[in-house]
Amino acid sequence: MATHVLPTQNAPGPQPPGKVGAGLLDPKQLVRSLPDAFRKLNPATLWRNPVMFIVEIGAVFTTVLAIMDPSFFAWAIVVWLWLTALFANLAEAVAEGRGKAQAATLRAAKRDTNARRLKDWTAGRRELAWDTVGATDLKQGDHVVVEAGEIIPGDGDVVDGIASVDESAITGESAPVIRESGGDRSAVTGGTKVLSDRIIVKITQKPGESFIDRMIALVEGASRQKTPNEIALNILLAALTIIFLIATVTMQPLAIYSKAQNPGVPDSLALTADGVTGIVLVSLLVCLIPTTIGALLSAIGIAGMDRLVQRNVLAMSGRAVEAAGDVSTLLLDKTGTITLGNRQASEFHPVEGVSADDLAAAAQLSSLADETPEGRSIVVYAKQAYGLRERQPGELAHATWVPFTAQTRMSGVDVDGRQIRKGAAAAVMKWIRDAGGHPSDEVGHIVDGISAAGGTPLVVGEISEGQAHVLGVVHLKDVVKQGMRERFDEMRRMGIKTVMITGDNPLTARAIAEEAGVDDFLAEATPEDKLALIKKEQEGGRLVAMTGDGTNDAPALAQADVGVAMNTGTSAAKEAGNMVDLDSNPTKLIEIVEIGKQLLITRGALTTFSIANDIAKYFAIIPAMFAAVYPGLDTLNIMRLSSPQSAILSAVIFNALVIIALIPLALRGVRYRPESAEKLLSRNLYMYGLGGIIAPFVGIKVIDLLIQFLPGM
Repeated sequence: MATHVLPTQNAPGPQPPGKVGAGLLDPKQLVRSLPDAFRKLNPATLWRNPVMFIVEIGAVFTTVLAIMDPSFFAWAIVVWLWLTALFANLAEAVAEGRGKAQAATLRAAKRDTNARRLKDWTAGRRELAWDTVGATDLKQGDHVVVEAGEIIPGDGDVVDGIASVDESAITGESAPVIRESGGDRSAVTGGTKVLSDRIIVKITQKPGESFIDRMIALVEGASRQKTPNEIALNILLAALTIIFLIATVTMQPLAIYSKAQNPGVPDSLALTADGVTGIVLVSLLVCLIPTTIGALLSAIGIAGMDRLVQRNVLAMSGRAVEAAGDVSTLLLDKTGTITLGNRQASEFHPVEGVSADDLAAAAQLSSLADETPEGRSIVVYAKQAYGLRERQPGELAHATWVPFTAQTRMSGVDVDGRQIRKGAAAAVMKWIRDAGGHPSDEVGHIVDGISAAGGTPLVVGEISEGQAHVLGVVHLKDVVKQGMRERFDEMRRMGIKTVMITGDNPLTARAIAEEAGVDDFLAEATPEDKLALIKKEQEGGRLVAMTGDGTNDAPALAQADVGVAMNTGTSAAKEAGNMVDLDSNPTKLIEIVEIGKQLLITRGALTTFSIANDIAKYFAIIPAMFAAVYPGLDTLNIMRLSSPQSAILSAVIFNALVIIALIPLALRGVRYRPESAEKLLSRNLYMYGLGGIIAPFVGIKVIDLLIQFLPGM
């Protein structure tokens, strides 16, 4: 261990690389995932999927029968039954493979890192004693010092200093971010890089439970647990499988009885004096049970979380993704979410006796040295609306610039014998009165009118030649982001209620809410108010989603059904939420809801398709089995398949191929449209219900035409 005096400033490090976007499904991924698909054929793994477990048992059974009584038809059925089980595993393997590719990128950020762990650190100390330890040896509560060019060794909060941090390894975003002690932007993530200055970080993670560790486990699917809806659907599929299994088993005594009643009918490949052959019976069972959705169900869930990861959102569980799809109330912060957050000058209101040009010139002059977004907007607006040339502070070398302070609540300039100030209405008018001026009632009316419209008034005053008077008022408008009203209209069509949360007074909040088009608002909101609002909505049976980044947001994030914490926020906020937005973009909440709904729609659509296409397979196999005994059943052979053997094999082949054909749709998701539940259900039944009936008729007939000339067909 050594004692060092650390410098307070360092040169910036190299800039981070550009963001690498997430690609679409790579067709080569199917080939790369084949080894994993074969490994998943292990019964110890496959039994968790009851539908496909039955398929594998059937494949084993038919393999034994084909060995005992070999024929081309028997071995063809065996091959396609095994391919059915393999394709089902391939769907899940491809989904997991995409996650593993993302995990490899994340592991690049989790390298062997040493940490400089401090001893007896207290705020304000400049001489810091530290010893070097491995990052994996850090414990909760340890303090480490990180300088420019070094990797932050673990998750924690900045407790001293301010630095520029490269988070591209986590977020993919090349632009560095500022992290500083205090406030809501103190959290840092292990594996990110400090670019400038130095910070002291208090470690908040446990060994092996870092943010990156959790991300890797989630995107690889290692810690993925089935959601309640997924469990319920699995139970339904298992119940359908049992029903069809019983129905198929009852075919055997029925076939024996039918054959006994019609002894003159010659034996066929499907029906003998001993009943239905075992291979045909298994083929019927596999074709009737919902193998399509059974094969794709797990892949749909994994892909839903993958789509969130592609948008830089980390879901702590699949339950959170599902809940996002069922959300019926959105709580959105005004600043930065609904509005741009930076108020901008939108109008100059001169008082009587003052021209608009004179007010614009004074407002611009007083704002030349004001580097705030509001001050810059006044300069730009004066230039654009009144044609005033944008000057620089350096051009007025003889001017005295008056900076804004929390005490005066004003800023301005003293130049050419004039004192010009702009700022809060009460502060500027007091300044005028103290100088002997008498602001008119007109100023108060203008200020009240701007506040009632949801804006922020800045009064501009001047003292010249011993005379103090108000020139007018600048209207600063909290600009609503473009397209927000349309987005909220979409939410409304989906049956989702939007609530704007703001610390503004009710008048300002109402004006912004009406302009943005939200359904309701909560003004002068406190953490207790947010929590109470969430509980009230949930008591009405609604699922609530909200975003937050501060420690004071943690109770509400924990209470919400979908709590999205900003990555720039505090550790308390990220621990309380069940999702973390790595981009720290509050509007991402709307996308998260859409992704959740797309997950539910995709699952529902493919379930509808899977159950519907059993109808066509019924029409293919049942006539093939019993038409010889009951000639009247031949009328059900509406596809006019060439032979019983061809009909059965065609149905089995189609049953396998449809799984592989639907893998891209399961991973990409059914296209989402902001519509009511009734319209979504109607479209789902029309496209995937009717489509699920028609597609197998076409597919089975085409396959029959292709295989009818094979041996034994």
